[in-house]
Amino acid sequence: MPRYIAIIEDAGPDEAVGLWFPDLPGCISGGDDVDEALENAPEALAFYEEELIAEGRRLPLPRTLDELKADPEFADDLGKHTVALIEWPPLTEATE
Repeated sequence: MPRYIAIIEDAGPDEAVGLWFPDLPGCISGGDDVDEALENAPEALAFYEEELIAEGRRLPLPRTLDELKADPEFADDLGKHTVALIEWPPLTEATE
């Protein structure tokens, strides 16, 4: 099952938390806290995938953490922020 790396940007105690996927430009999630941002991430992935399918495209295969660390575009973000793995499709959908 593919796992997409998400970068979590926690702005502070009174601000929303943002989450984005280096392999999926424009695919973002958010929430009042990290848990909510992570909870919302699969929905963001689902909407992103729907848009790609409507355009006749598919989700790209996710890169590994080592591959992203080697990419100068994302290496700094990986060092400054929390990283999470988001399984796709989510386990609950894959088993139904």
